[in-house]
Amino acid sequence: MNQFKSFTGGALDTNAFFLETPGGNLLFDAPQGADEYFAGEKIDALLLTHGHFDHVADAAKIQRRHGCHVAYHPDTGPMVTDATFFRRHGFELEIEPFRGDRLLEECDLCEVSGVPMRILHVPGHCPGSLCFYFPGERVLVGGDVLFRGGVGRWDLPGGDGELLFAGIREKIFSLDADTIVLPGHGPATSVGLERTTNPYVGDGV
Repeated sequence: MNQFKSFTGGALDTNAFFLETPGGNLLFDAPQGADEYFAGEKIDALLLTHGHFDHVADAAKIQRRHGCHVAYHPDTGPMVTDATFFRRHGFELEIEPFRGDRLLEECDLCEVSGVPMRILHVPGHCPGSLCFYFPGERVLVGGDVLFRGGVGRWDLPGGDGELLFAGIREKIFSLDADTIVLPGHGPATSVGLERTTNPYVGDGV
């Protein structure tokens, strides 16, 4: 986990995580303020866990500054390529639109900018939600799927609580108990802790 550099920004205290590797440098999510915070780093790829505005606010700026690849799930596309998407869904805000260079699907072993990882598709909080798992480090960059003592909300457009709960239990809880989860909001947690104590999806539910 020490390899990941974190930043928290925007009105919703959204987390971004930067990973420097010999194969390439990755940034996961782009909350407001991330562009300035990571301006001195070399970013080869920006990977989005999902398309909610608080996670993509600075994505266009980062893409422009670094000339980096941007990758996300196909279901994220409509949210980030249309500046009026969120306004049309009842939110009084707009983002600077941008387009991805690569569409990501679930895969057991793939590479992004030369960095091997496993990608899990866990929708329910948001269509197209992705989690990025690094087996060697036993770290999961989880977006807004699983939090310490909580889960992502499912009452937003495209949300589905049962789909979210099933994805967490089947895909995330199948990882090793000591896997560290780096969530989109709040402090880090572990698969083992949430598997046993989480009030929404833990063993006691």
